[in-house]
Amino acid sequence: MILKIALIVFIIAIPLYFVFRKKRLPVPETFPEKWRKYLLQEVKFYQALDAEERKQYEEDILYFLSHHKITGISTEITDEDRLLVASSGVIPIFGFPEWHYSNLDEVILYPQSFNHQHETAGTTNERNILGMVGSGYMSGKMVLSRPSLRQGFENETTKSNVGIHEFVHLLDYADGATDGIPEALLSHQYSIPWMQMIKTKMEEIQNGNTDINPYGGVSETEFLPVVSEYFFNRPRLMRDKHPELYKALQQVFQQDPAGDKDEALAAAKG
Repeated sequence: MILKIALIVFIIAIPLYFVFRKKRLPVPETFPEKWRKYLLQEVKFYQALDAEERKQYEEDILYFLSHHKITGISTEITDEDRLLVASSGVIPIFGFPEWHYSNLDEVILYPQSFNHQHETAGTTNERNILGMVGSGYMSGKMVLSRPSLRQGFENETTKSNVGIHEFVHLLDYADGATDGIPEALLSHQYSIPWMQMIKTKMEEIQNGNTDINPYGGVSETEFLPVVSEYFFNRPRLMRDKHPELYKALQQVFQQDPAGDKDEALAAAKG
């Protein structure tokens, strides 16, 4: 029986390993100084890192850009766009430096919001999608509204970040179930408490008793990406208003964006 359980765990772990693990390769090029200056101006997450962490972040950005195509539809893609797309992907897995998104081939940027048919024409109500992870013929692709991507980094008071939102969806999808429980990130011992917290927090959202984006109360699938946006964009505010949720997300992402990184990571891993 023990052997059977171990075999099942091994079989489940294999796809997760190959979805995210990567062999650390030499940095393909030096990090341009103008890119560094842009990140210091526009990406708060990068600003808060120490020198060694910034080096890792820059290597991860270069790795991302060398392995994932970024395409513009009726819009010109700039270096700034590339840096924000890559940052959206790097931030959620920064606590796992050996990981990458092998379930993603291309990120497509649209000049505005779009509908479920990926069309930008029509009324605003018909094209209200800001980001989407593709399925079917769009498998391996992510679609983002370029203005919304930029707004998530430019607005210092927002709890929203569509890029981070969609990359967290990819993390959730990695285990084959879109259930808001990121088995690839969350240790088994934390799974049940996490499910209980989802239930409690979703009830608060649905009752209007929280500052968490109401979209997080739509389903378990949307809860994790929504609170992850909050966690990375306004970490100190979340730590103050939702300390238990903040602590749970520390365990999920192995990060403490509000500060005290070494102590928090030791506690999360301990």
